[in-house]
Amino acid sequence: MKGSTYRRCSCRDPRTGKELGTSCPKRNSRNHCTYSIRQELPPREDGSRRSFARGGYDSRKAAQTGLDHVRALLGLAEADDPEGTELIAAMLTEVSSEKTPLPDVEETRRRLNAGQDLIGSLTVSEWLDRWLAGKRIRKSGLNRYETDIRMHLKPRIGNRRLDRLRVSHLSEMFADIRDANAAVLEQNTQRRAAIDELATIPWKGTENRARRKAMKAAIDEMPPFRRVTGPATRQRIKGTLRAALNDAIGQQIITFNPAAHVEIDPVRKPKALVWTDERVAKWEQTGEKPSPVMVWTPEQTGAFLDFVAEDRLYAMWHLIAFRGLRRGEACGQPWSETNLDTHTLTVSSQLVQDGWDVEESDPKTDSGYRVIALDDDTVDVLKRHRERQGADRTEWGSAWVDTGVLFTQEDGSWLHPGKVTDLFERLVATSGLPPIRLHDLRHGAATLMLAADVDVKIVSDTLGHSDTRITRDIYQSVLPQVGKNAAEATAKLVPLQRKAEQEEAARKAAKAAKKSGKGKNKGKKPKK
Repeated sequence: MKGSTYRRCSCRDPRTGKELGTSCPKRNSRNHCTYSIRQELPPREDGSRRSFARGGYDSRKAAQTGLDHVRALLGLAEADDPEGTELIAAMLTEVSSEKTPLPDVEETRRRLNAGQDLIGSLTVSEWLDRWLAGKRIRKSGLNRYETDIRMHLKPRIGNRRLDRLRVSHLSEMFADIRDANAAVLEQNTQRRAAIDELATIPWKGTENRARRKAMKAAIDEMPPFRRVTGPATRQRIKGTLRAALNDAIGQQIITFNPAAHVEIDPVRKPKALVWTDERVAKWEQTGEKPSPVMVWTPEQTGAFLDFVAEDRLYAMWHLIAFRGLRRGEACGQPWSETNLDTHTLTVSSQLVQDGWDVEESDPKTDSGYRVIALDDDTVDVLKRHRERQGADRTEWGSAWVDTGVLFTQEDGSWLHPGKVTDLFERLVATSGLPPIRLHDLRHGAATLMLAADVDVKIVSDTLGHSDTRITRDIYQSVLPQVGKNAAEATAKLVPLQRKAEQEEAARKAAKAAKKSGKGKNKGKKPKK
């Protein structure tokens, strides 16, 4: 295809406004004219002609370099690749009309081979939308990604070019989030102070009513109470972006993932603590829990199960307390996967919340698919529960909803996981026991198994963890007597001369006391 470079004068006739061209009197002056290029492009599908034209080059050499650049781009498409030829021709047509810089040859080659757009700069926001639309995961996971993208990523880095996103940009984003947290805390404090002040103003009296009205108006103008973006949420935001950018690397859109290298505050997960007598006493005085994650002792667990023995969902509380099922797993456990004859239960589904709606889903992870062994007592509990459920089915008759799961509402329909949590908290409060969350019953089951010297691999498999390190990391708390036994066993391994001498002296003293007692009784007749 034809192409050329040529000199061009852009001077215009002041009367007509037309270019003077070759008639310009200064045309032959040095550095007066610039050089331009024109390259014919493949015709359009309808046969019409098109070309690339550009001017403003300072020298013929510079113009020739520009023309070579255009021809190199045209040469990227193979002769037998009409689609690639059309894409490059369309790109050059747009670049010519928009007067934008010619794209890099190697970058265009990469984009062409990867099936990406040859023109335009993909922004972070555009990629996140495309990435999210292509995800095929359960709804709760999509909602989590969508929230991270909508609330944090798009507002702060969405307008940046994807291929120019840097670690420094992400550091600035997380710094902005921390600053926003400080502002939210301050606004929450101001609103709380205003509400407290409003509560102190009496209702009676014209002046008081006017003050209350003015105070309410001021409160309405304040931002509502909001939650801060904590360390765990920030880690989740980073994880969402990292996953999205990894997929961009996989599609050869970018070559570097800045989210893998940005440093943010680590999440310090609270360790589970056992409700010892001392902690219970302090809680009764102050009402404060020592840790967000608290575990009952075996005696406290037994007291709770005795307290709820007549509750309709007793079998659920029992199963979670001893076998450590997650809330959604217990709510969605089907009878078809529960074999009481072989004392096994296969976790294969769960009920999850989407907002307030409930839907059936696969287990949380691949390791969530697991077979759990059942002890004799738990089997007996489930058998009695099955009999009670059968009586409910008969009572409801045709109105019974056959969901096929172990634990249901009175009419057989699904339990709502959120309502199950609310019920558990009410039962705990009524029982008078120190408070724990429903999920802490699962923690308690793990602690009991470890305290019973169950191998950590079996504990991990029972809980559905993918790695025993997760089990060890979460369940560091042990029952006090187990910890003392371990300490005593450790101490016995170290021989101490001082301790041996003390023990020998104690034995001699005991022997002497015993001998002395025998001497005092010598010669005395036994009493009849």
